[in-house]
Amino acid sequence: MSEHYLPGDPPVRLVLRKSARARRYSLRVSRLDGRVTLTMPSHAPESKALQFAREKAAWVRAKLIERPDEIVADLGAVLPVEGAWLTVAHGARGAVRPEEGRIEVSPRAASVPAAVAGVLKSLARDRLAADSDRFARALGRPYTRITLRDTRSRWGSCSADGALMYSWRLILAPPRVLSYVAAHEVAHLAHMNHGPRFWATVKRLWPEYEADRAWLRENGEALHRYRFGD
Repeated sequence: MSEHYLPGDPPVRLVLRKSARARRYSLRVSRLDGRVTLTMPSHAPESKALQFAREKAAWVRAKLIERPDEIVADLGAVLPVEGAWLTVAHGARGAVRPEEGRIEVSPRAASVPAAVAGVLKSLARDRLAADSDRFARALGRPYTRITLRDTRSRWGSCSADGALMYSWRLILAPPRVLSYVAAHEVAHLAHMNHGPRFWATVKRLWPEYEADRAWLRENGEALHRYRFGD
């Protein structure tokens, strides 16, 4: 990959990616970090690829404007947690207090955003472990361990040895959506594919999964607008 810039004020950083599978020029603007990628066939001239990008400059800038603003999880920030909007505030110790509408962090915390992330990760682990346990019992297939990460390409995964991985940002989604992802990954303990039998298993574990799956597809990227000092 090589780096170029679209002219204008301000210039737009452009990453040029050659692909043996590409048959045409294509542009993609990431809603997660605003990265602009121009994909081109391996043997096509770069000059034509860059000309294509220049012709699409107005479209690129419009897509960048559409990106949701980033929100730093500092004091006073309002974050969605399990379907409720909570305000970051000081408290005696880190805790989520939905009845008071607050996410509390210690005044001694070196970094408020990092402290908020720690509180949310702990809550996410509790919720995801509880749902994974429930679904694994219903399926009759135990898992080996749970790992939380801040992944951008997927919300969860299940390895061949039964290890479950989840994005801890699922705690920012409605509770039903978190439960759907847990049901989805636990279903992989029985079917390591996305065939009809797999989806039938998901439906057995979480009967109305279609609506929660659709919510994640439509709104999932917005969960990455919240920044925690990373």
